[in-house]
Amino acid sequence: MKFAGASTASAPVLAPAADAVSGAAREVTAGTAEGRTRNAVTRLVQESGPLTAAALAERLQLSAAAVRRHLDALVADGIFVEVQPRTSTLRPRGRGRPARAYALTDAGRASFGHAYDDLASTALRYLRDTGGEAAVMAFAEHRASTLADRIGTQLAAPQFAEADPRRKAALVAAALTAEGYAAKVAPAGNAGQGSQICQHHCPVAHVAAEFPQLCEAETRALASVLGTNVQRLATIAHGDGVCTTHVSHAGRFAASDRGQGSTETPTEGPTEGPTEAPTEAYPAGPTEARTDRRITEVPTGKAPR
Repeated sequence: MKFAGASTASAPVLAPAADAVSGAAREVTAGTAEGRTRNAVTRLVQESGPLTAAALAERLQLSAAAVRRHLDALVADGIFVEVQPRTSTLRPRGRGRPARAYALTDAGRASFGHAYDDLASTALRYLRDTGGEAAVMAFAEHRASTLADRIGTQLAAPQFAEADPRRKAALVAAALTAEGYAAKVAPAGNAGQGSQICQHHCPVAHVAAEFPQLCEAETRALASVLGTNVQRLATIAHGDGVCTTHVSHAGRFAASDRGQGSTETPTEGPTEGPTEAPTEAYPAGPTEARTDRRITEVPTGKAPR
């Protein structure tokens, strides 16, 4: 009787564990199936244009209720938007309330592949072939100037002009993040020696790998916005894990340099360089001076470690 009781008590302990495993497997399977169906709905609308729930259900051989559930989720995610169905003289709209059709949003289209990088590279190659390297540099300077203007607009408050160098670097990093660069600030060396703006994403990395003028002009634009000397240490386009820019806390532009950007020796204060690699979870790239044109050369003076 004692052993029978023990056996009876152990049965309820094992059963829930088996049910939990089975339930988890069913959940994974259901999630995978829903993902495939949702992708099929999205792909069909991409290929055919706006479609109603009834048309989607017919072409995918699904129930109308199942299709509407997927459509509601896609609308909530910002992938689809409700529109009026298209009509023509051959298929005039009937009486009553028109059926809702669903179309891709810009975010929905962006989820599919695109060739923007190839288009930009092709345009710059044509510009180089027809106008020479000077034309490419002029374009890079124009783009960087436009970026600097947008960042400057965000930082136009008097608080920016009165902020200390470290705070300015943090504000510029926040503005770069708003532009899609995923930037943050890390200290460089000992206190007061400088900061490093670390950009974890570059919207033009693939194009800049072929046209480093984009990186060079961007560096000068950052110097112009910050009003101090900067040194580009690493770039994603060059194969580094993060774009790293050293921001000096000592030097300031001369009056004639302001508005152009500068990476030359500061006009006042001791010349300095970064004394250690960025404090990132992974290496951001070498901190010594490079001769590669893609990386702004570290000025002469105190050598980095």
